[in-house]
Amino acid sequence: MAEPEFDVVVVGFGPVGALLANLLGRHGLRVLVLERDADIHPLPRAVHFDGEVMRVFQAAGLAEAVGSVARATSKGMHFVNAAGETLMVRRGADGPGPHGWANNWYFHQPELDAVLREGVARFANVEVRLRHEVMAVRDAGTHASVAVREVATGASSERTARYVVGCDGARSLVRDAIGASMLDLGLHQPWLVVDVVARPRSERAQRLPDYTVQHCDPRRPMTRVHVKGLRHRWEIMLMPGDDEAEIVRPARIWPMLARAVGPDDVRIERAAVYTFHALVAAPWRRGRLMLAGDSAHQTPPFLGQGMCAGIRDAANLAWKLELVVAGAAGESLLDTCEAERSLHVREFIELAVRLGAVIQATDPDAAEARDAEFRASGPRMFDFPQPRLGRGVWAGDSPACGVVFPQPRLADGRRLDEAVGNRFAVLSVLPLGTLGARTRGPGGLDLAFVDAPGPEVEEWLARQEAVAVIVRPDRYVFGIARNEAELRRTLDELPSLLH
Repeated sequence: MAEPEFDVVVVGFGPVGALLANLLGRHGLRVLVLERDADIHPLPRAVHFDGEVMRVFQAAGLAEAVGSVARATSKGMHFVNAAGETLMVRRGADGPGPHGWANNWYFHQPELDAVLREGVARFANVEVRLRHEVMAVRDAGTHASVAVREVATGASSERTARYVVGCDGARSLVRDAIGASMLDLGLHQPWLVVDVVARPRSERAQRLPDYTVQHCDPRRPMTRVHVKGLRHRWEIMLMPGDDEAEIVRPARIWPMLARAVGPDDVRIERAAVYTFHALVAAPWRRGRLMLAGDSAHQTPPFLGQGMCAGIRDAANLAWKLELVVAGAAGESLLDTCEAERSLHVREFIELAVRLGAVIQATDPDAAEARDAEFRASGPRMFDFPQPRLGRGVWAGDSPACGVVFPQPRLADGRRLDEAVGNRFAVLSVLPLGTLGARTRGPGGLDLAFVDAPGPEVEEWLARQEAVAVIVRPDRYVFGIARNEAELRRTLDELPSLLH
């Protein structure tokens, strides 16, 4: 068999596929992206990402461009009952959060998609084929084979790659080829999604809050989101007796929005019914075929983490593919993507399901009992979780291992990730001497060594009773060391874990 044409074929050019192509492009891999549609989907879909995801965009060299089309906010999400009482608040953050960026960002997805696709265009080693539909994929042992049909002409071809990653959504063809099943985490609820654009002179539209509100009203649960500029979204739970074909008509929508806006205040851009699911696939990999994003998991939107989860998948997978293709790691490293990410994403999904139970309570007595419980304790404040990865590429028993590391400013004023690049990094309060003088670490790995990390890292290390931390390219903690000897042992353990 001749050398495969590509290192990686990415199926799907939505945000997850485009971000993965950017990361792989930066690593120098030969990448082919295949997308059935001719253009970016013109209507809104995802609307929120968090500070960790902005940090991944930073790793792709796109933070400034993404920031130009997204709205950062220090305000969080308010859960409000029918009487207007606040039950819970998902906190925002004043100024940069732990990842060096605002904790909450809102965006119009066609604009974000355009930025990510423009980013891919930077790389001569990434080839994009629009209007090319993937008809089949298979693991051929020494390579992966992809059967492709050109939509315009009907012409068929076969492309080969070392690996194929399915970023092809909830109806994933790649997932079917893998033979993955879906674990149901217990939520299947239809909601009406209504995207509107405010009329610039409408005073009512201008008075809409610029934070997200979850209306926990048993008569009709709703979510209201200020997306960006004049764009707003309502998500409205379908109730018994609602007709899915009828409820998308403006005559049905306007009465449900009447307390906030009317036709003189906003125009409806689109209205569609979606069923919110809570699902996790297994397995995510079979041989040379892998999954990322909605093909691997689906979450209800009550935490705003659907796209975020897929972006984390891409960040986890990209550096591992780079090492495997380069021969610096064994193929089994790719199995750690599911091992690490599946448990991590499940924690977000399960929290979203619990929040959904609060929002979707429609029995009046149950809703009153809920309100009384919150009223007795006062509004509950919570943050995005910071779950630990499942067991994979991290070492030691410290609770800090396998958890995402913050992005502080270093002593020279730079953000951590800007200083160390997309590679393993050793941050230490020790003078690293000959260890730090090496440009490449054990096993031929490229490591950055920082022995004057600044007060924020020093405080973090002090809380862990450690003198050094090893951070992975995706910014999760590989290991910590309590002295120089332990640091050397932990670094020596790294190559064996990668192989």
